[in-house]
Amino acid sequence: MLGRLAVFALLWWVLTDGAADAWVIGAGVILLAAGVSLALRQPCAWGLSLGGVLRFVPFFCLQSVRGGIDVTRRAFSPSLPLEPLLFVYPLLLPPGTARIFLLNTVSLLPGTLSADLRGDQLVVHGLDGTLPLSRDLQRLESYVAALFGLRLGGRDG
Repeated sequence: MLGRLAVFALLWWVLTDGAADAWVIGAGVILLAAGVSLALRQPCAWGLSLGGVLRFVPFFCLQSVRGGIDVTRRAFSPSLPLEPLLFVYPLLLPPGTARIFLLNTVSLLPGTLSADLRGDQLVVHGLDGTLPLSRDLQRLESYVAALFGLRLGGRDG
């Protein structure tokens, strides 16, 4: 609650250019805004793991750079292999925020893009069928699971 009060007080201060006489009305407005924001907030069914964040951020940055370099090389070197494919990847993450986050981050892997979600299967468009898509997706999924403090079950076969 104190954090919300501080944010709304700062917002009030900015909106009123710090005018001292505005705080007479501002105190009530700040309390009302903080109360309404608490009443309207949605319960959060997930949380982030600090350890998962510390592992995911460097992974994300490295994969983003690798993906950018890969696409750039392919654009300027037509001789590089291009074997587009649609790859079906069985998801272990449960439906919800972590799964949606995974779908939105698949594109950071070199030559990949989320194409469709069919139940518990993710359809990924790949630029090069020789890339280890399954391994890369499993690795990404494990990083996302750790980020959200989730444990993944095993894979069959």
